[in-house]
Amino acid sequence: MTAPRNEDRPLAADGHLPTTGSVSSRLGTLELDHGYPTAATVEKLFDDLDFQRACQAYLWALPLMAMVQWQSEHATKFGAGKLDYVDYLTFQDKLGLLTANATTPYIMAFPNLRESGPLVLEIPAGPTAGGCTDFWQRPITDSGQTGPDKGAGGKYLILGPDDADMKPEGYFVFRSPTVNIFSAHRVLDPDPAKARALIEGLRIYPYATRQAPAPTRHVSPAGRAWSGEQPRGLAYWEELARVVNEEPVHERDRIVMGMLQPLGIEKGKPFAPSPRQQKILADAAAAGEAMARAIAYQKRFAGAKIWPKRAWEKSLMLAETNQEAPHHTELDERTSWFYEAVGVSVGMMGRAVGVGQVYLEAARDSAGKWLDGGKSYRLTVPKDVPVAQFWSVTVYDNETRCFVDTGVQPDRSSRDPIVTNPDGSVDLFFGPAAPAGQPASNWIQTLPGKGWFSYFRLYGPTATFFDRSWVLGDFEPVG
Repeated sequence: MTAPRNEDRPLAADGHLPTTGSVSSRLGTLELDHGYPTAATVEKLFDDLDFQRACQAYLWALPLMAMVQWQSEHATKFGAGKLDYVDYLTFQDKLGLLTANATTPYIMAFPNLRESGPLVLEIPAGPTAGGCTDFWQRPITDSGQTGPDKGAGGKYLILGPDDADMKPEGYFVFRSPTVNIFSAHRVLDPDPAKARALIEGLRIYPYATRQAPAPTRHVSPAGRAWSGEQPRGLAYWEELARVVNEEPVHERDRIVMGMLQPLGIEKGKPFAPSPRQQKILADAAAAGEAMARAIAYQKRFAGAKIWPKRAWEKSLMLAETNQEAPHHTELDERTSWFYEAVGVSVGMMGRAVGVGQVYLEAARDSAGKWLDGGKSYRLTVPKDVPVAQFWSVTVYDNETRCFVDTGVQPDRSSRDPIVTNPDGSVDLFFGPAAPAGQPASNWIQTLPGKGWFSYFRLYGPTATFFDRSWVLGDFEPVG
């Protein structure tokens, strides 16, 4: 004889499920019969379990998938090989690049160490900043001003996960924990001719060809449309399944690999998801991206605020470049950064006076409202900006995380011919139309119907930033 069913009810005070009956939960009604979930409840639980796991796996994979996407764009859009540099010189070149600066050139390559063997990166002497990371965007080494060459240039030898140890004389030697790597550089010299020479001085070639390396090919985007945004929908998981089979599984990622297995992603096996798995994965890609936006734009990290009464926050919240805290991997911190941006280095952590970079971010105005491309704002940059090199402010589309694409320059910097106030401060204007009575050189155009956010960059931050005595204004609504 079956025991009578109970009405739908919350959990007992001690947390026990009913032996037979139903219980309300945030998953809906869960039904049990003699302690067992009913068939309908089992189906509901597995669907939700797999969806939750897929959402978390989406966030976990963000830094990896940005690299996968960009490497693919180099090959398919630009025809660049894995040992070719692509030179991003103009803001048009950088339209697909997540939160690029529009002021300095970028020079990027995506080598595969299994294909090349040990790899040499030659860095010229001069003002450059960059280095290389593994495909999880964990730095292998800085190069240039914040690297071991200290701006004097040098040869870096990068070993793959399975390459034999070697320490040849005349090389800075590092090992990558991943097969694929990201070689990224910025040229900081404002003189175009000197900058061009520095770009051409960046070389990349297999160590095996060191006696007579082939010339390094530098490729231009040449106006071709491209996107560094992580893939969406099922494509996200197809690319993840592919790269999982290329790369070693690290100890910290084993539990996530276990979560992916019921979703059809398993190292050593083809990705052939069932219709049920496809639906869950597509839903999780959309929900996961919404979660990433919440984490990035509504930062809930301690210490995110730069100044107590300002909207500006630290855009890079990682405590360490390896993405590890003393007792956990910085999942939310890396989600926040790698949803918005690509690459991280010691120089980008904003720790040293006079060198490296600091990245400040604002997505809200002085009243706490989201920045709106249909409205107009003024940003006052006080005099004596604490930089040894230069500063810049850039506007980004909050969906693509790339430049707001208005067809005109999306930033202003201290290297531009902007108009300065008599007291040394600068008023910059943001909105869909040029402000009446204000210099056009001080205006950045935005797009109605779209949200935006801004990065304020300090190149070579100096003491008054670190002691917080210099305070940047907020975006003030005008008109």
